[in-house]
Amino acid sequence: MALTRWLGRLALAATTLLALGSAWPARAQAPFLTMASTTSTEQSGLFAHLLPAYKRVSGVDIRVVAVGTGQALDIGRRGDADLLFVHDTAAEEKFVAEGHAQRRRNVMVNDFVLVGPADDPSQVAGHDIAAALARLARSGAGFVSRGDRSGTHAAELRLWRKAGVDVQAARPAGYRECGCGMGPALNIAAATGAYALTDRGTWLAFRNRGPLKVLVEGDRSLFNQYGVLVIDPARHPGVKAPLAQAFADWVTSPAGQAVIADYKVGGEPLFFPNATAD
Repeated sequence: MALTRWLGRLALAATTLLALGSAWPARAQAPFLTMASTTSTEQSGLFAHLLPAYKRVSGVDIRVVAVGTGQALDIGRRGDADLLFVHDTAAEEKFVAEGHAQRRRNVMVNDFVLVGPADDPSQVAGHDIAAALARLARSGAGFVSRGDRSGTHAAELRLWRKAGVDVQAARPAGYRECGCGMGPALNIAAATGAYALTDRGTWLAFRNRGPLKVLVEGDRSLFNQYGVLVIDPARHPGVKAPLAQAFADWVTSPAGQAVIADYKVGGEPLFFPNATAD
């Protein structure tokens, strides 16, 4: 009889543990979004500041896939992300026209700067980016391009064209593509004494500057706009559109914009909110 009671208790305990085991994953599974974004938003430290603030008010985790903007858009085209946070307005508008998102919304802006050796051997310092790049092409000075289809890479190619240089058809002597993110590109430039185009946010957060300094800034052509896009569930039924839309609404709201404005490095803001008004 004792053995029977013991076996009964053991069976009850096993049943209870199984029931608890099946319940635990449901309680532990917090809602989350997958966001494909540019490396500059991550490497600048913005997301480490912005996303925890959103989780505090929403309870939603956001898992970031940090790649170049071109790759982020490709991820969106496959429906492998719920939303995008990128910075190539022309490519984003094309993405909307293709039917992968219903709209894009401005979120924030910063600018690009040309950095290079402090002694500036090619004498490019100033406020005219086209003139600076034309001089770099003539001098054969080292220039590190991301070469990764990112928003920064797309902007760099536009600026070279403005300077009358087609780096894709005939590369200047010192032009090198690393196929890497902004941080690694800056590391290469610092190690080799080369020039590079970078977004200001990543530059301000970059610690390994070595001989590099900002040489060209303030040209209107260096304007750098960021946008947010929610993947259209009509095109990609598996996406978490309501959760993604809630984040897009928050990051463009006064509350989300204030969090962006509050992010600073060394007392200097890295991004300036300029959300599209609805």
